[in-house]
Amino acid sequence: MHFAVGIFPTDYTAQPGELARRAEERGFESLWFPEHTHIPVARKTPWPGGPQLPREYMHNYDPFVACTAAAAATREIKVATGICLVVQRDPIITAKEVASVDVVSGGRFIFGIGGGWNAEEVEDHGTSFKVRFRVLRERVLAMKELWTKDEAEYHGRYVNFDKSWSYPKPVQKPHPPIFMGGDGPTTFDRVLEFCDGWLPIGRGALPPGLADKVRSLRQRAEAAGRDPASLAVTVFACPPQPEAVAEAERAGVDRVIFILPCREPETVWSALDQYAALIR
Repeated sequence: MHFAVGIFPTDYTAQPGELARRAEERGFESLWFPEHTHIPVARKTPWPGGPQLPREYMHNYDPFVACTAAAAATREIKVATGICLVVQRDPIITAKEVASVDVVSGGRFIFGIGGGWNAEEVEDHGTSFKVRFRVLRERVLAMKELWTKDEAEYHGRYVNFDKSWSYPKPVQKPHPPIFMGGDGPTTFDRVLEFCDGWLPIGRGALPPGLADKVRSLRQRAEAAGRDPASLAVTVFACPPQPEAVAEAERAGVDRVIFILPCREPETVWSALDQYAALIR
């Protein structure tokens, strides 16, 4: 099983390049950055994590900028979006950003994606919250065309463009691995159709029923003609506890991500050392 760390990159916490360098030195396999484009002040949507939305949700860097800084400071550690809010992004530009980071990192990029939980944030980008997963599907399928075809085109309800050239192409073939975030009734439909893995979120504990869900995903993959072993499972925000890690491994999880505190650098370094001791 792989071990990773994640953090909201902001101007007041550990910077992506230095964090990536230290994480690589301590043996972590990957470094994950979340995304929020903005937080509407008049937000009515409740945060799934509790009553008070943390400060870092309003202050985080663009994740592709953070990934680039992290990749430039390192040689081996993978860099990842966890998650990229595809519904809030132009797919042609995002396809170029993904491919560019994959090229400059030497093929070390992982594309974690999701539909988002903040209705007001999504709708500020011109997408109805109710159709966000339909939009996400078309944007991912369109990006895959741009990554894999010399002359790419896509014609859907929400994405539509004629034959186009878009470079660079990703180093990883056919494209960087795509992990679908979420744990809803239709999440596995999206994983099986256009993703390479599942990214459930733990909030103070492992996702409920994790072993049964991993088993179900792989059974569905086999029934759909996909190699079950090709679909990796990564738990975002795994509790940094030996028993939680052991349970995740027994459930068939391929990677766990420990979340670092979005605090002053000294606090981040201390937590990083604690997590490194745990994986040893």
